[in-house]
Amino acid sequence: MDLKHISRLVVTLSALVALAALAPATAGATTSPAPGYGQFAGCPNPAQNPTIEVCFHTVFTSGQLQVGSTAIPIIHPITYSGGYTAANEVDFNASGGMPPVPQGVPGGIIWLTGLSWLAELYGSAELAVDADIELAGTPSPPLPETLSLPIKIHLTNPVLGSNCYIGSNAEPILLDLITGTTSPPPPNSPITGAEGEISFTPNEVLDFENGTYVDNSFAASEANGCVLTIPGYTPISLDSLINSRIGLPAAAGLNSAILNFDTELVESPIVYP
Repeated sequence: MDLKHISRLVVTLSALVALAALAPATAGATTSPAPGYGQFAGCPNPAQNPTIEVCFHTVFTSGQLQVGSTAIPIIHPITYSGGYTAANEVDFNASGGMPPVPQGVPGGIIWLTGLSWLAELYGSAELAVDADIELAGTPSPPLPETLSLPIKIHLTNPVLGSNCYIGSNAEPILLDLITGTTSPPPPNSPITGAEGEISFTPNEVLDFENGTYVDNSFAASEANGCVLTIPGYTPISLDSLINSRIGLPAAAGLNSAILNFDTELVESPIVYP
């Protein structure tokens, strides 16, 4: 299927599923992206996964992830890249996936724990907390209407220890993101996303710009592995303190995600001719 022949009016989820009916790449295909397609390096080449038919590159440019009473603004862009098969099964190589990008947690450790006396031991910079949003399972393709994204949030600061997480691989925070209007349980109210502006680039890449994924119907699990770690003192678990402070676990209707995105899609044989 030639991407150039897909009309703007019919670029929907069904059109992208049809896009996946491409012919498999040949055995002589290259193993590195062709010139001009370097952003798709996270997409498995035919030697890594011969069933990949569409390569994607998504950037979450801004937005906010709120769990319980804590809102984490997306200030630094997050990249999600890889490829998917005709059955919409996602795969990515070592250059793909969703590498962690630190996002600051407003209020830092004192906000998360309420332990204001820590300010007597540390300066404000030392009490800052980063939140790395990491994959906690296999996501779906970034289609123009939906994206399923299982995540966990790694809270990073030496005072919190090295394994402080909200969510886990065993109990992920599952974002069922859409570009339409949500139907959340109370007290949340519906919010609406945007599919994005659709265009084709001269190199046959299908481009969605300025889209917005939303979800405010997900639950958030407890914090775990958070340990007060001060040299010379016995480590103390902070899990219950952080959970109480943030309101975790937080049931559906108490959390929200708004992720602004740009997505590029292209046939795998174009990336690996």
